Formats: sequence, structure tokens, C-alpha cells
Amino acid sequence: MEKLNLEALGGIADGLFDNTELFRRAMDRLRAAAGGLLELGPGVWATGPIELFSGCTLSLAEGAVISFIPEPYRYRPVPSRWEGIECYAMHPCLFSSGQQDVAIEGRGIIDGNGSVWWSLFREKQAAGQYEPESETEKALAMLNQGYGGQPGGGGGRGTQFLRPPAIQFFKCRNVKIRNITVINSPFWSIHPVYCENLEITGVTVRNPPDAPNTDGIDIDSCEGVLVADCTISVGDDGIALKSGSGADGLRVNRPTRDVTVRNCTVGAGHGGIVIGSETAGGIHRVLTEDCRFIGTDRGIRIKSRRGRGGEIADLVFRNLIMEDNLCPLTINMYYRCGASPDDKQLFSLSPEPCGPGTPRIRNIHISGVRACGCRASAGFIAGLPESPVENLTIEDSLFCTSENGAGNADESEMYQGIPPVGVKSFRVLNAKEARFSGVQVIGPLEPFIYH
Repeated sequence: MEKLNLEALGGIADGLFDNTELFRRAMDRLRAAAGGLLELGPGVWATGPIELFSGCTLSLAEGAVISFIPEPYRYRPVPSRWEGIECYAMHPCLFSSGQQDVAIEGRGIIDGNGSVWWSLFREKQAAGQYEPESETEKALAMLNQGYGGQPGGGGGRGTQFLRPPAIQFFKCRNVKIRNITVINSPFWSIHPVYCENLEITGVTVRNPPDAPNTDGIDIDSCEGVLVADCTISVGDDGIALKSGSGADGLRVNRPTRDVTVRNCTVGAGHGGIVIGSETAGGIHRVLTEDCRFIGTDRGIRIKSRRGRGGEIADLVFRNLIMEDNLCPLTINMYYRCGASPDDKQLFSLSPEPCGPGTPRIRNIHISGVRACGCRASAGFIAGLPESPVENLTIEDSLFCTSENGAGNADESEMYQGIPPVGVKSFRVLNAKEARFSGVQVIGPLEPFIYH
């Protein structure tokens, strides 16, 4: 097996020297050798984007930092999926496309230097920018004809400032990400798309809690996935499962399925284990067990809406500890983010015609949840009148609300169209065959509210 060391190839880990060309040469050598190992010793390795190939392992020693230079022009367009839509987007910081038997491992750090990207995003928002302006944005717009009519999740598709994830594997097989730390991602942190046989173990992801769209791990139309022993604190969802958005996701029709999430801890973030809101290809056969969601806005979070489509089915959540959440459990088919508030049909409380874009949620089993200090409510379940949540079982669980603390029931989820309530009860709207056995709701005078 070919074994390379970047310093021996002339690399300099002083945080100033640009190692982009040396990374490229090293990866080309490993590619020519049908795989091998690239080692990075301690120090700060400044670089532009890096591409990994079949049979390659990138190994970061403790004290090694790959520091990605935050200059948008370096991140040339590549075919990708961005917020659930197939398109061209900026080259991920670490990228592998169509490869197999690829690994990133070690005790080092991958630093996306996201603060520059977040500032640019906020500046565009503050200036009211809705169209491409920079050369990078215009180049993407030329490649992404019709982008103006495509849905988004709040990341800013209209400007075509399609920020790169820190790590993306695209159409890959047999992928391992082990023990590394990922910080300051420009956009989603770890984003595998259309991958098979994927393991993410012992990984830490840290982004500031106010960093926009900086999800921790986004499993996107993948199958055969293990996420274990990971620690995440980010500015959006912690561990999210997705499968494409709207018409484009229905066209691709690739589910996420056969996923295990085990022994993970999520701190800051909008959700701990999150299903959606990009659900068009379906999400099936998911087990989440022995996890802790501490200070996360929501613990178990399932979200979709009319137009997003897909079937979410056969999910098991067990033995979960939650503390200081807004709401520990939400199933929300009135998810508002990225939707026009003027689209009355999306958020109608009256039945709408069913079609390919109608999401379906069924066969959800939850047991052994211990949730304390719930600030907004004990739980929030909202199906659609034409597509109620089906076959939901919650057993042997405890939900304790913080009646006198900050937070109100309307903060339980990011929803629209549902009338507000003034109590922190466990709220259930449009659920068929919802069964509660051995469930305690402590705090509100009325434990459950049914609609």
C-alpha cells in the first residue's frame, strides 16, 4: 500500500503556506496506485478544497488541523445535492464522488473557517439580496437553470450562494469517518449523498449555536448507515435524515433506509435526531437508541409538509435522555421553513387532495424516553387531515414540563397554520391509532390535548 506524508512531500503546517497543490499531487499519486494512506502530522495545514479517491485513507494525527481557506472562488461548481435538490453547488471542502473504500480518520481537526462564509450569508440577507451577484454565484446560476422555482430550506438558493459542506461523499460505497473533529463548517458539516455502507463513529462536530444552516450530520438518500458514539453541538439540526425535496426528490426517488444511530450526544441545535424536512424519496427502517439530547431545541424531530412528499415509516426510538429542550418530541407536517407564508394550501387545516407530494408518516414506536425541563411543551404531534400520523406508539416514557420557566407552547416547533395554545400539554392533532402506554406527563394541568 502506498503511504505518503504531506510534510515529506514539501507541505508546511504553519497555517499560512497554501498546501492545495501538494494535497492534489498526493491524492493523484494515491489514485494512480489504486489507493493508500496520506498522513498529516501536527500543525495547521492551510488548503483549498481536497478530493478523495477510491482506496484512499486520509489520516490526521492528534494536533493536526486541515484549515480550509475561505475564498469562495476556490470552490468551483461540482454536481451535488443542495437542500434536497440535484444541482451544481460549491465544491465541498473535503469531497469524494463516485468512489469506494474511502476513509477519513484520526484525532485531528477539519476546520471549515465558516465565520467568513456565515458573514457573507448574513450580509446578503441584510442587503435583501435575492439574485446572484458575485461571479461565483452567476456561474452557478448559469449551470442551474430554473433554480428560481426550486424549493429551499432557508440556506439562500435564490442568491445561488450555495455554500460548501465541510465533508461530502457523493455516490460512494464503503465509507468510514472515524474519530475526527469537524468545526466551523460553512454549511452542513458532514453530508453523505446516495451512499451505501457508511460508518460515522467517534466523530465530534462543533459549530457556534448561531451559525446559519450548520447541521451536524445529514444522511441524504443513503442506505446501510451506522452513526455511533458521536458528539454534536451546532447551529441547526444535529443528526438529520433526508431523501430529497419536492418534485426533484420525487423524480430521483432514492430513500434513506436501514440506519442505526446509537450512543450519540447532541447539545446545541434545532433537533437531536431529525427526520426531514426533505422527505420525498422516503425514510424507512431507522433505529435510534441510547442517545442524549441536552439543551437541544427538540429531541426527536420529524418534519415535512404538503409538497415535500415521501413516506416516513418504521422508525424506532428507545432509551433516550433529554434535558432542557423546548419540546422533546415533535412530529410536524406543517413545517414552515423555506415555504411562502402566502401559500394557504400548504398550511390549510382542511383536507387537501392527496397526490405524489403528500407526505405520509406511519409506524413510529417510541419507548424509554426520559425528558425533563421541557420549556415549551411536553410534545407536539401534527399530522395532515388528509394524511394523519398513523400507528404511533409511545410506551414507558416520562415528560416533565417547566411550567414556570421561559418558553411557551408556540415555540414547540416551526409550524404555520395551526392555532396557538396557551398550555404546555402534549398536543396531538390529526393522529390515527396513537397509543400511549405507561406515559407520564408531569407539569401541565391537562396532560394531553387532542384535536
